[in-house]
Amino acid sequence: MSDQRLTARGAATWQRIIDVATREFAEHGIAGARIERIVAAAQTNKAQLYAYFGNKEGLFDAIFFGSLERIVNVVPIDAADLADWAVRLYDEYLRRPDLIRLATWARLERRPTGHLVADVDRLDASKLRAIEQAQAAGLVRAGDPFDLMALVIAMSMAWSPVSNVYAASADEPANVHERRRELLRDSVRRAVAPDQGAATTT
Repeated sequence: MSDQRLTARGAATWQRIIDVATREFAEHGIAGARIERIVAAAQTNKAQLYAYFGNKEGLFDAIFFGSLERIVNVVPIDAADLADWAVRLYDEYLRRPDLIRLATWARLERRPTGHLVADVDRLDASKLRAIEQAQAAGLVRAGDPFDLMALVIAMSMAWSPVSNVYAASADEPANVHERRRELLRDSVRRAVAPDQGAATTT
């Protein structure tokens, strides 16, 4: 149910459920999340939650797809400068580590292989077009646009909560994050740079 159709009081309840459930799903996953904990913390009841979202899966979907849309809107791609895009993704993941945790649970519990979401729900068409245009302009190396996008995103998540080496924290000293940003920026720039040798031989 769209919160635009709710009264002011209903919209406030809807948002409380979203906020509490985001933390619950991020911490416990889909199977481990408990509706009882969500409604208690959101100061509502199961009937209201189910009226808004249908069931626990529907609630997760609302939160998860909302998180995907947030990334698209808050961190728009600049295919002419994918290194900068990677750094902005890094910063957003620092601000909102729950976004990565939600995606990780979706991967573990729903789609262990292939695209993270079904084709009908994918939001990457505009990103892929932007990369294709940058490739055509000679700004980005040749190759499958999706693979290049996936590579850049993976590099931006090198210090994310799902890293098996080290999970970054926003509380770390600013100079630590700046050092990582510079490494990330340089690494992505090198990874996606057009092959000058290939360009001169065609």
